[in-house]
Amino acid sequence: MNRRARWLLLAPFALVALVAVVFAANWFMPAPLEEERSFIVPDGASLTTIAGKLEKEGFIDSASRFLIGAKLFGGSRPIKAGEFLVPAHGSGNEILTILQGDEVIRRFVTIPEGMPSIMVHERLMAQPMLTGDIPIPAEGSVLPESYDFERGESREAVLRRMQTAMTRTLAEAWAKRAPGIAVGTPREALVLASIVEKETGKPSERRMVAGLYSNRLKKNMLLQADPTIIYPITQGKPLGRRIRQSEIQAINGYNTYTMTGLPQGPITNPGKASIEAVLNPAKTGALYMVADGTGGHQFSTTLEQHNAAVEKWFAIRRARGEM
Repeated sequence: MNRRARWLLLAPFALVALVAVVFAANWFMPAPLEEERSFIVPDGASLTTIAGKLEKEGFIDSASRFLIGAKLFGGSRPIKAGEFLVPAHGSGNEILTILQGDEVIRRFVTIPEGMPSIMVHERLMAQPMLTGDIPIPAEGSVLPESYDFERGESREAVLRRMQTAMTRTLAEAWAKRAPGIAVGTPREALVLASIVEKETGKPSERRMVAGLYSNRLKKNMLLQADPTIIYPITQGKPLGRRIRQSEIQAINGYNTYTMTGLPQGPITNPGKASIEAVLNPAKTGALYMVADGTGGHQFSTTLEQHNAAVEKWFAIRRARGEM
């Protein structure tokens, strides 16, 4: 076979090889995206659909070239659903690798300890990247924590995770409860924990406050917890003023100044630490407490000690011009 015949025979293969080299170079070359952006892969979307979406949104030049490159160089890993961050000028190869990986963008919504359910509802409804409507959850059903979510996820799904976390946390804490505690059921523990949560801003005081209220429950004394007065008025939101005498005397299912025992339900969503404090309270004889001006309290075992502590604190407030 002469040289010309040999060249004619090999030319198609050389052309294919050249095209492959050019295509491969293009696959690994920077794409037109000018700045880092997020890209959403809908659940159940096919590779063809994603290629078209990438082209339409300006991540790549050509959906067809992306499809060919994905089949030639992409391996067998599937594209995953979710939101991904694509760097500026990411090549087809980089984009495919990102969409096949686990680096889904996660966003967070935080429920602080002691946030009542009406405000949990407001926070979830105000999150623009969540979808759908939800009712105000039952008070005490949400575990305060930070929860991650994906763009477009339903509020119902996020709320369900929050409530599942509370159910699990309460069950685990109940299983480890100390003997002889003042509450007889997980529900009662949740109610008392909600009072402890609202009564102290100091983590170090939680078990002491829980011990005090446990003592009062065992003695069938009025709990006299101010937050239980406020709850029927605001559903747990800040009152924004001093409690009125008429509100202290109000008779309802929550006001522990006019009823013995626990209120009819939780007055907020207590955190894990408050639940654990109620189920393992401090061993104390304290029956009374008064705010000490630092966010904490002075505890007393007798009414005489308590009255002296109250007078001392009132004198400090008068000196400050607060009364």
